[in-house]
Amino acid sequence: MLDEKVIQMIIEGIGQTLYMTIVPTLLGYVLGMPLGILLTVTDKDGIRPNAVVYKIIDFVSNIFRSIPFLILLILLIPLTRAIVGKSYGSNAMIVSLTIAAAPYIARMVESSLKEVDHGVIEAAQSMGASTWTIVTKVLLTEARTSLIVNATIVTATILGYSAMAGTVGADGLGAIAVRYGYNRYQPDIMIVTVVVLVLLVQIMQAIGMMLSRKFDRRRS
Repeated sequence: MLDEKVIQMIIEGIGQTLYMTIVPTLLGYVLGMPLGILLTVTDKDGIRPNAVVYKIIDFVSNIFRSIPFLILLILLIPLTRAIVGKSYGSNAMIVSLTIAAAPYIARMVESSLKEVDHGVIEAAQSMGASTWTIVTKVLLTEARTSLIVNATIVTATILGYSAMAGTVGADGLGAIAVRYGYNRYQPDIMIVTVVVLVLLVQIMQAIGMMLSRKFDRRRS
């Protein structure tokens, strides 16, 4: 039954889930954003083509994106234990979630930046703009709406990953669903956690779409 103790547990689970979603997403962008920019800049049609750099980042990114998250999480247990000191709990999952997020983010950033009209880039180059200026003032600025939309998708994906991590020692709503809804055969708790997860995704999507529309209006 959903008594006061269970409700408090679910509230704590929401906080843990948001923690395991927001922090890895931010750290993932710290790692993935530069990689996505490099993929765009060093591509054969980029402003500074470099086949070696592109192929290395492309290869590493594809490898990590090809490994299912639960398997990657298990593979990273030694690294997680070395960094955090343990392989379970919210803090431990940050490591695996960040590493899983970074290559995914890199591809999303690359996709957004490649949507920028090449004519705008050529105009900046004709005026003598440096590579740094083109990246910061042209690519990132012109692609900001797409970047925000993709960031919304990334955040929802990491939220799903954090829920899956509940099967192997993470905290949060996923752990509650497994521990009570599955192991203890309490479907009411399972249903509540699923509903809360759906609501969290919807809220994140609503915020992301609102921000994307706001920046799109500024652009126009």
